[in-house]
Amino acid sequence: MHHRTANKGMPILGLRTYIVEDNATIRENLIGTLEELARVQTIGIAETENEGRAWFDSHVGDWDLAVVDLFLKQGSGLGILATCKSRLPHQKVVVLSNYATPEIRTRCIQLGVDAVFDKSNEIDALVDYCIHQSHAANDAGSSDAR
Repeated sequence: MHHRTANKGMPILGLRTYIVEDNATIRENLIGTLEELARVQTIGIAETENEGRAWFDSHVGDWDLAVVDLFLKQGSGLGILATCKSRLPHQKVVVLSNYATPEIRTRCIQLGVDAVFDKSNEIDALVDYCIHQSHAANDAGSSDAR
C-alpha cells in the first residue's frame, strides 16, 4: 500500500482513531466509512466502558480522535468521556449516539466533548468533522517541518 509522505518523510496515515461501539454492524460500517472517506486510521476498538477506560489509561498520547457511543454492553460511554477529559490539546473526542437529545448533548459538552453526532442522521456530519480534523493535523505537521 502506498502512502503520501509529509515533509519529514513520515507516512500520512490519517487520524489515529479509537472507536468505542458495542454494535458490531454499526462499528464495522463506521470504520469502513471513516477509513474510506475521511482519512481515519482505526487503531483499536472497545465494546465496554472498562475496555475503553483501560485502553485510554495506557495509551495517553497514542491517539488523535476518539469516537464514543454512550450506551454500551457494560458501563457507559460517559465514564470513557471522563477518562479522556485530561487529554492533550490536539486530541479530539466525539460522541456518536442514537440518543443525541439536547440533554445528552449538554452533558457531553460539560464533560469536554468536542462534538456530538446522532447515528440516525449525522454520519455525514461526522465524516465532515473527521476530514476537517485530518486537514488541521496535516497543516500543523507541515508547519512543524518548516
